[in-house]
Amino acid sequence: MAVPVLLLLAGCSGGAGGDNSGTENRKAPSADGGTEAGAGAGAGAGGTSTPPEPDPARLPATRAAALDLIGRVIADPDSFGPGVVERSPYESGPATWPVLGADCVWKQEKPADTVLATRTRSFEVPAAPGKGPIRLAAVVTVHRTREDAAWEMAESIEETMRCPTQQLTADEQIGGMVAGALLGGETGQRNAEDALTETGEYRSAELGGPHHYSWQQAQTYQVTVAVSAKGAEGRTEKEIDALVTGAQATMLVRLETAVGKRG
Repeated sequence: MAVPVLLLLAGCSGGAGGDNSGTENRKAPSADGGTEAGAGAGAGAGGTSTPPEPDPARLPATRAAALDLIGRVIADPDSFGPGVVERSPYESGPATWPVLGADCVWKQEKPADTVLATRTRSFEVPAAPGKGPIRLAAVVTVHRTREDAAWEMAESIEETMRCPTQQLTADEQIGGMVAGALLGGETGQRNAEDALTETGEYRSAELGGPHHYSWQQAQTYQVTVAVSAKGAEGRTEKEIDALVTGAQATMLVRLETAVGKRG
């Protein structure tokens, strides 16, 4: 499923890179803490309608309800397709929230007051002969209000424009990013109210680079869902983008099923 890109936002070149420990950004969640929001998408297969309105009684109003919803929505290995496995640590803790500093370096801080709950899971397509590992992450964040979730989407665009090259950890960097936005109802976009997609170059001390980097984030109701993928040697852009798009679409369908009106 292709993801239309209607609004070109940024593009620049990157630098050096690193391992999976430490702080990463909302566009490439850290496995050991914090959540992130990746770029959204999930353009539907036809039609121009926006997502159906949710059942207010099924929307979370407490942290416990938000965590329950996240558990029903967030991707698992099967969401990406065959060959994807859990990374260790698999799930992040809820105690930190990634913030992009003025120096374009990501740091972990306390989650924003607008966040009811958030969770990140980390995955991998293992290395194979002639091919490096693809590092994957999925995140679901439940905000207190729809407007709060929309602000997260707006901030994601601002971050790319402000910092087209970003330091994820001491040894990892993304750059050369091109981002686009798609509102619900545009070009068949029907399973999210707002969607972002971003591609660029990933470099790390471990895997070298530049390798293809893909990120999607979408917002529906008070929830954002995101997926990111860091490429490696021998991996094609088509292969990497398909993993991101498939898992993102799965989470959006799960979200609509979890909170949509019945009958």
